[in-house]
Amino acid sequence: MSKTQHEVNQNIDPLKMAESLELEQLNEKTLNDMRSGSEVLVEALLKENVDYLFGYPGGAVLPLYDTFYDGKIKHILARHEQGAVHAAEGYARVSGKTGVVVVTSGPGATNVMTGITDAHCDSLPLVVFTGQVATPGIGKDAFQEADILSMTSPITKQNYQVKRVEDIPKIVHEAFHVANSGRKGPVVIDFPKDMGVLATNVDLCDEINIPGYEVVTEPENKDIDTFISLLKEAKKPVVLAGAGINQSKSNQLLTQFVNKHQIPTVTTLLGLGAVPYEDTLFLGMGGMHGSYASNMALTECDLLINLGSRFDDRLASKPDAFAPNAKIVHVDIDPSEINKVIHVDLGIIADCKRFLECLNDKNVETIEHSDWVKHCQNNKQKHPFKLGEEDQVYCKPQQTIEYIGKITNGEAIVTTDVGQHQMWVAQFYPFKNHGQWVTSGGLGTMGFGIPSSIGAKLANPDKTVVCFVGDGGFQMTNQEMALLPEYGLDVKIVLINNGTLGMVKQWQDKFFNQRFSHSVFNGQPDFMKMAEAYGVKGFLIDKPEQLEEQLDAAFAYQGPVLIEVRISPTEAVTPMVPSGKSNHEMEGL
Repeated sequence: MSKTQHEVNQNIDPLKMAESLELEQLNEKTLNDMRSGSEVLVEALLKENVDYLFGYPGGAVLPLYDTFYDGKIKHILARHEQGAVHAAEGYARVSGKTGVVVVTSGPGATNVMTGITDAHCDSLPLVVFTGQVATPGIGKDAFQEADILSMTSPITKQNYQVKRVEDIPKIVHEAFHVANSGRKGPVVIDFPKDMGVLATNVDLCDEINIPGYEVVTEPENKDIDTFISLLKEAKKPVVLAGAGINQSKSNQLLTQFVNKHQIPTVTTLLGLGAVPYEDTLFLGMGGMHGSYASNMALTECDLLINLGSRFDDRLASKPDAFAPNAKIVHVDIDPSEINKVIHVDLGIIADCKRFLECLNDKNVETIEHSDWVKHCQNNKQKHPFKLGEEDQVYCKPQQTIEYIGKITNGEAIVTTDVGQHQMWVAQFYPFKNHGQWVTSGGLGTMGFGIPSSIGAKLANPDKTVVCFVGDGGFQMTNQEMALLPEYGLDVKIVLINNGTLGMVKQWQDKFFNQRFSHSVFNGQPDFMKMAEAYGVKGFLIDKPEQLEEQLDAAFAYQGPVLIEVRISPTEAVTPMVPSGKSNHEMEGL
């Protein structure tokens, strides 16, 4: 070694050399860890255990869809953005997981508004990614720009716009937490196009820190004690089970509670399945098209125990006369629901599951009230839902649903659209458990049925899935049938065809002097040819004597089917509590 080289080496600081090498290695590692925002987003979704994405591509989300090409998460290509959201709702309802939707900016984003609102009304966890124009173009009326944050603010639990690619993991992690905690609901993430392209080496996020966002799930001991005091004094107790029971998966706990204390039980529309249909304490659905036994129990009880229902107007059309002789207890995870519609004697902010667990652990002696139970059961036997008069020309929808209940042993996952058929299914299908019932309750969205059945089948492919739909709602989203053969989904669609907008026509008949303004279809497509065009097996049932044989054949068929059942255009849903009337003022018994 030359003297000069020796001197040079002697002058090098070993510590600085180590730092230089470490920095060089760090820079190399940093470069290797750089990923696009789209790649980071997919990583964040995988971390949240996302199995399916429901979506429809477009310009603003092309970088994201390019990342989907690798197939790390299964993408379901809907035929319309509304179909994608409803499919995600069906998936969320049945799986208990979060439904994830990806659509493009502008019209793609505005097309999901109905589905987001539907999920908001029915407390379903969704995370919806809407494409957005690149950041420099926001607020400048760029092509396919829409102010999605302003539009979705009233219909989401939270919404975000990604402004820094480094924020993607934190936003995604927060969004899933918010969607699934407390009262569940939809969250929107507005995703500008450039955020999918920009590179970052950000790590995924594990922490949650949302100032002011607190969820109470545990009931307070003093509230439990007060409730027990009320229960001990009650001679005519009734449980009203809402969607909160199904959401919290506390059906077995509720069944244990009501049988232990012999309490007759009513459900809301979204509470069906909270207790088994065959349970002798189950009186049926209450409200506008509820059973006589349920509505009379709500009227005559002296203690009403509301578990996870929001006292909506279809249940309590006349709030000041609802349960007039009762002390009312309301258990809800959402504090804003307590005393919102009806003033209650005891409001308990808690998760229904934790409330029932606390109660079932206690030994509570109640007043003997077997006469009350017998009275409620007698009402149920004396005034069952009517199957209707025999019809020599048309099939009966009630008998159709009842027979399908027998074929499926009351264990199918049932989705519906909205209208008369929805109420008949609620009245006549013998639900046994939670996770079976998928319908649009709060918003009443026509077009919900077919796409929601797709999500339901993906969530539980081993279960029979039956979709009931009217001829009106069917024609709003029938294009989603294309997904059934494409993804190998064996869904049985039952089209109840009366040639009308049945519920609209029924109200026109009753309240508008039979002035049937634009509620009758004067021209209908050939639904069997539509089924064939989509690669779905068709079964037409237009005579009552064909009903059972054709239904047996349709349900034995391996693959998706469309069963068209033709019913009378004058068939009505009964009984009915007219708007503004008390629950006991039922008509059509």
